[in-house]
Amino acid sequence: MLENPFNGELLRRLPRLNLNECHLTAGCLFQTLWNRTSGKAPEWGIKDYDIFYFDDADLSWEAEDRVIQRVAEATKDLPITVEIRNQARVHLWYSQRFGSDYPRLTSARAGIDLYLISCTCVGIDVESGDLYAPNGLHDLTVGRLRINPLNAKPELFRQKAESYQRRWPWLRILD
Repeated sequence: MLENPFNGELLRRLPRLNLNECHLTAGCLFQTLWNRTSGKAPEWGIKDYDIFYFDDADLSWEAEDRVIQRVAEATKDLPITVEIRNQARVHLWYSQRFGSDYPRLTSARAGIDLYLISCTCVGIDVESGDLYAPNGLHDLTVGRLRINPLNAKPELFRQKAESYQRRWPWLRILD
């Protein structure tokens, strides 16, 4: 996952921002692994680099936007798209954007736990460097895509899994 130079650079820069429970997460990690397995450049096809943090002291959009602007400033020289979200406030906007309810989370890792595909529930704590993978790494490394029972949305799971399989044809979708 660290073969991707942008992941490494983000992990060097983000601790300076002192964001609570900050994690580099999602596709920039697991897609780097799939790219390595496929013989592609580590950063190939990665649309964006996701960062989760958790701050329930101020759930306003303005507070999150200030963090978004700080991260944008800290990464403006990188040729990547960085998306940062406060997991403490996802429940406030999720249903309007995606059409279904979302629980109020109690940590950044709780957001990682809810990815649609269980093997993609991975993150790296930017302070400690610890890898968080609540479902382990076996399915991720062998390319088995299973629905996450904590967020069982079969139609959305199928769409996302098929999207991944188009880019990495060796992945297997398990229903």
